[in-house]
Amino acid sequence: MSGRIPASITPYPDGPLMVRGDVELRNAAGEPIERHRRTVALCRCGLSSIKPFCDGTHKAAGFTTDD
Repeated sequence: MSGRIPASITPYPDGPLMVRGDVELRNAAGEPIERHRRTVALCRCGLSSIKPFCDGTHKAAGFTTDD
């Protein structure tokens, strides 16, 4: 094994997508998005001020997801 950590994406109910492991994030233009942590939370509500990352705004906005 090369020491890589398998990627996983977990949708949190009424919250972000938690991305763990060796994943390269890219924007719509295909440019890399720098990660500062191994685990990151990606916004699903569209209201975060630090997109694509979650800033917790979904809580105040009442964002809900389907089960």
